[in-house]
Amino acid sequence: MKVLYSAQDIDATVRRLAATVHDDYADAKPLCVCVLKGAVVFMTDFIRAYDDYLEIDFMDVSSYYGGTESTGDVRIDKDLDTSVKGRDVLIVEDIVDTGTTLKALKALFAHRGARSVKIVALLDKPAGRTVDVQADYVGETVPGEFLVGYGLDYKGLYRNLPYVGVLKPEVYK
Repeated sequence: MKVLYSAQDIDATVRRLAATVHDDYADAKPLCVCVLKGAVVFMTDFIRAYDDYLEIDFMDVSSYYGGTESTGDVRIDKDLDTSVKGRDVLIVEDIVDTGTTLKALKALFAHRGARSVKIVALLDKPAGRTVDVQADYVGETVPGEFLVGYGLDYKGLYRNLPYVGVLKPEVYK
């Protein structure tokens, strides 16, 4: 497997993102919504690097269902326990690929009355985009290859790797 970002690279990126977001929300107490399962590793490190109060919640939302390509249909398996009404919401995501899930979440939170909704993504893969959505905070822009590690998986595997790497096509084709 070709390593794109080492554990040290990721740590520096997460700290930079947390500092930038903190500067933008210095007078606010945002609600960070972790998109399960992939973003849990990033979210854990992000909130530890965020040097102030924030609240967290989790949603299990997907358009992949275990494969390597989005189905285009967004399914919510676990909704928030916290109301977003009047809140500044930060959607914390491991990677922006097709954008389908994130576009749906932004619309859902706006409909539920969030004051603002922004996306914090460790990785952005513009080559995979099928809908018009952009992350507000991006750690790194990545090539259009299938990535695993640091929360990113293939059929539930590889999430535990401390780095992000390119999965060889022969593994998933």
